[in-house]
Amino acid sequence: MKLLEPLAVGSAQARNRIVFGPHETNLGRGRRFSERHVAYYRRRAAGGAGIVVTEEASVHPSDWPYERAPLAAECAEGWAEIARACQGEGALVVAALGHSGGQGSSAYHQGPLWAPSDVPEVNTREVPMRMRPRDIAEVVEGFGAAAAAACAAGVDGVEVNAGQHSLVRQFCSGLTNLRDDEWGANRLRFAREVLAAVRAGAGRAIVGLRLSCDELAPWAGITPEAAADVARELSGYLDYLVVVRGSIFSVAATRPDTHTEPGFNLATTAALRAVLDARVAVIAQGSLVDMAQAEHAVASGAANAVEATRALIADGELPAKLAAGHAERIRPCVLCNQTCQVRDGRNPLVSCVVDPTSGHEWEDPALPAEASSAPAEPSGSPSGPEVLVVGGGVAGLECARVAALAGYRVTVAERDEHFGGMLRIAAAGAGRAALARFADWLEAECRALGVELRTGWTVTPRDVTRAGGPVVCCTGSRPGWRSYAVDDDGVVIDAADVLAGHELADGPVAVWDPIGGPIGISVAESLAAAGRTVHLLTPDLLPGTLLSRTGDLAPASVRLMSAGVAIERRCDLVSVSAEGVTVADHFSAEQRVLPAVALVDAGARLPDDSLWRATGASLPRAGDAVAPRSVYEAVLEGRRVALSLPVGTRALPVGARAR
Repeated sequence: MKLLEPLAVGSAQARNRIVFGPHETNLGRGRRFSERHVAYYRRRAAGGAGIVVTEEASVHPSDWPYERAPLAAECAEGWAEIARACQGEGALVVAALGHSGGQGSSAYHQGPLWAPSDVPEVNTREVPMRMRPRDIAEVVEGFGAAAAAACAAGVDGVEVNAGQHSLVRQFCSGLTNLRDDEWGANRLRFAREVLAAVRAGAGRAIVGLRLSCDELAPWAGITPEAAADVARELSGYLDYLVVVRGSIFSVAATRPDTHTEPGFNLATTAALRAVLDARVAVIAQGSLVDMAQAEHAVASGAANAVEATRALIADGELPAKLAAGHAERIRPCVLCNQTCQVRDGRNPLVSCVVDPTSGHEWEDPALPAEASSAPAEPSGSPSGPEVLVVGGGVAGLECARVAALAGYRVTVAERDEHFGGMLRIAAAGAGRAALARFADWLEAECRALGVELRTGWTVTPRDVTRAGGPVVCCTGSRPGWRSYAVDDDGVVIDAADVLAGHELADGPVAVWDPIGGPIGISVAESLAAAGRTVHLLTPDLLPGTLLSRTGDLAPASVRLMSAGVAIERRCDLVSVSAEGVTVADHFSAEQRVLPAVALVDAGARLPDDSLWRATGASLPRAGDAVAPRSVYEAVLEGRRVALSLPVGTRALPVGARAR
């Protein structure tokens, strides 16, 4: 397999061509790398990654883009600890360096943003300060000093960011560099001086460049054709080049969700590789989470290596499983961005919906069997302790999987005819089919571990009494309360039922989305794709406000507009009748009627806790049976409940019970 072959990078050699790329984690302590970072990166190195690139460190105090963003001047000790941990596991370690420029934040250092020109930042609307020559000199010097410090700390090399959130790219681009001096007459001058300083500081160590090769703004931005010239001119300083895309006008394009086909950068990557000297390794980036696609990218010659960052967040042992010939055991990244994208006001720690131990390795390590590349196999003995898990959604399947790893004999009782619960239903929404892969993986792992999976079984309190061991309630959710009136002839259908295939009468449909999450948006898109007239009702000023956390807010608005969905903003839903839905303006209270044969309710749901209450509210619960939320909480709670059971036939590591 070409992907698993060694790769020469400058004076070093990576053991394979799988790269864990730089990304925000919020794992820092202040602006330093922490023990949390060390555990996080060590896991990917132990799992077989060829190159581990650390979180980007700001090279100058004028850059403080998010609260726990590392500052290079404070990172030497952290780089040294990460290098020792990961190199000891066989991985190369590269320190990412950068400066966010006008795409940063002034909230933390309370000073002006620095940028090539005073072009307002698209998201914050903040006007940055036009950098003076002495400011430029300070930043260039900062890059060189940071490279020297990182390499002195023991890392194998450094990577300069000229991709998203990057001052280097802003100097290279006609979108943001409007200067009339020497830094504008030759827009590559800043990048060239930065790389010269970095090369001098790094010595014989690896120097890489992360370059936006398509800003998706051809009227003034970097295009793939122009990027070839940029890469050629800068290649003399480089050992590798990572091909990315995006700009201030297209932040989400660098790391899109499932609405964008994976491998979107491969054609540009191949074109760049064709024009660069063979000594410069070209690394592909762009939702490469399917290792078959990654292998084809390398084997076809489109790239020398691939960045599989989100795939390695989802499964830290991915390369080892691939090398052992057990690709079926790799946890699938579903490209949802729900918990691995952390650059928002909540300051969450990086994690993953399919593996909640990701980002929490220092307190919640994977079980030994989870970290193994060997195939899953039954672990319970015929006379071992029994567990009955009621409900075969993701919380129930994860609970069953972890309990089986602990040595329990597990039975999962599912009243429907399929497993996966609401996740499999949500996967029927527009652009969300990838979610089903996780449900498939959980089911396959449970079967491989010997879990008895039974469908068509509605568990009763009597069944609970007769159970031979612990019983866990993972019974999911039910439709929530209605805050609006429904006439006798009004038709209201839950969004889950529509996604599950419930047929609607012909005619226009209204979708009520008081949450602003992905469900209401995907239902509206699906109905519009089927040729219906759709009104999307939201109490907010924008549809899908929570999608800002995953980077899909702006793309979703574009998709809805392109599909012809009518957005009814700042609505209060008053009533539903055969004539349609009555809405009131949230501010003026003015009412109007929208024609609709039915209302699809995408509002909040409630726990389906009838069994739990009927048995005395004493059974352990997990997932939506506690409170309907996201996949992440369901998986995490299913795991927690399994780890809280009396220890089965296999001893669990002490740290596994920490969270």
